[in-house]
Amino acid sequence: MNSSELARRAGVTVRALRHYHQVGVLDEPPRTSNGYRQYGVHDLIRVLRIRRLAALGITLEDMPNLLDEHGADTPAMLDRLDAELAAQIDRLTAQRALIAQLRDLPTTPDLPPELAAFMGTLSGHLSPELEQMDRDQTVLLAHLVGEEGMPHLVGYYEQLSDPELVPQIVAITAEFHRLSDETSEADFVSFVEKFVETFAQVVSSLRADAPELDLSDAAGLFDEYSESMLNETQQRAMAIVGERLDGPAA
Repeated sequence: MNSSELARRAGVTVRALRHYHQVGVLDEPPRTSNGYRQYGVHDLIRVLRIRRLAALGITLEDMPNLLDEHGADTPAMLDRLDAELAAQIDRLTAQRALIAQLRDLPTTPDLPPELAAFMGTLSGHLSPELEQMDRDQTVLLAHLVGEEGMPHLVGYYEQLSDPELVPQIVAITAEFHRLSDETSEADFVSFVEKFVETFAQVVSSLRADAPELDLSDAAGLFDEYSESMLNETQQRAMAIVGERLDGPAA
């Protein structure tokens, strides 16, 4: 049999046969005078055994012990394989539960599920650009605080989702979106004052029970993001607000 015929009989591809040769689970057969590989029935049986082991989830690297040493390590290998499959089932079960949770939330599935419910509170109330910024920064912030800081972050977003605060956030966000080089200084100062007044209490409570986290990269990353998304007036407003609310943690 040539390569194509062996592949057809065994139900694999010629490329798979070449890979078996490369990793050493299938010996290279002799070649005919014209340079083609010539396989026999023993090669076919070998490939069928490889396929059977692969269907169980056994890696090619682990197969030589089973193929050539009469399965001396079979019990231990099957125990390891069973443990790996059990772990995969647990991961898949958790993933399905997460998908079911996200399906019922009014926001996109790329957000951390712990925050997705709160993010949906402002959905539809902001411009598409600001909604995208909100999602982007939430994804980044959730990554930076990690599992340790997530409960604290959830508490922060929970406060922002207070029904009494949401209308104020929507209004001030819309005003922020309108800031530009044409904004008068009086309107600019008014915006800063309203922003600080709106968020001062939330930021204060956030800082009060904040866990010790290494957020040394956070300020630089958020500055870079703001520079790429905001105009100069909006950047100046956020810088002043940050100072008024006591530093980058704001």
